[in-house]
Amino acid sequence: MDYLKLLAISFLLYFGNLHAQTKAPTINWISWEELDVKLEKDPKKTLVFFHADWCAYCKKIDRVVFTKPEVINKINADYYAVRMNVETTDTIYFDNNKFMNTQALTKRNGVHELALLLASRTGKAFSLPVTLLFTEKFEVNKRIFEYYTSASLLNYLED
Repeated sequence: MDYLKLLAISFLLYFGNLHAQTKAPTINWISWEELDVKLEKDPKKTLVFFHADWCAYCKKIDRVVFTKPEVINKINADYYAVRMNVETTDTIYFDNNKFMNTQALTKRNGVHELALLLASRTGKAFSLPVTLLFTEKFEVNKRIFEYYTSASLLNYLED
């Protein structure tokens, strides 16, 4: 009898503790379509993070930088945040334009038109990671074409 009571109490404590654990905060990522609506209603600075499944530094930024509470809090408070896999084949409607990944039809690892438009550099091959910071008027404020630390990102976000 005592064994059953002990087992029941242990069971309740274990599952009660699991329920009490809070989910870690995350960046409030939104889609391009959501960004379009939000910028019209309530203009705000925007962070756009371009990544791909094969990009090791992109994964490191996700794992190391975008999990820091101070980074999460700053982005969620002051920015809209969009993350885009540059190889997506989704059609994206943004700013009254339609963007597609036409390269996906003819190339392996084809890059989406929207990523090419915003994250390309003249005279250089397309490369990742790329993070863009925009003003409230959706004008480019900063273009980052490399890995960065959370401290570096926080400095960029303050500019």
